[in-house]
Amino acid sequence: MDFPERIYTKEEVNQARELINNGYKHETQIDGSNDFIKKVGKALDLISSAGYCDFVQTYIRVIRQISGLSQLREEDAAIWFNLKALDDPVDDAGFIIQKTQQMKDFIEGKLYYETAEIKAVNKRIEFVEALKKKTEDLDIKKKCEENLIRWKDQPFP
Repeated sequence: MDFPERIYTKEEVNQARELINNGYKHETQIDGSNDFIKKVGKALDLISSAGYCDFVQTYIRVIRQISGLSQLREEDAAIWFNLKALDDPVDDAGFIIQKTQQMKDFIEGKLYYETAEIKAVNKRIEFVEALKKKTEDLDIKKKCEENLIRWKDQPFP
């Protein structure tokens, strides 16, 4: 059984869920300019360093450069990312993790408007904490601390 080209209908979601439950992983692609590919690559390197590469590969098929708003496109298992939004590799990686959690919730049938956004932000914080522990790079540790201060100061638990 192949992973569905689109994940839109109930049947397609069920097929994707079944494949993921059986260990399916995407070979996550990066589509965009050379600068975009380089910046997303840095974020993915941090994701790998923190031990979250399998998480992303399970749910995200492609990270695509766009000129509009950065967002998750569930039906494509894609993250649309604006090059201008890529300015801090730790924050960029956190965004990818947050959108990956939202994709996971979508595949599992958890409704976005209930607690999914809170769960996604908490997953982002968990990732940044893990990266801070695992990295030896002092600049990355500093960026992690800055991100944690910003993201822990949220209006919900």
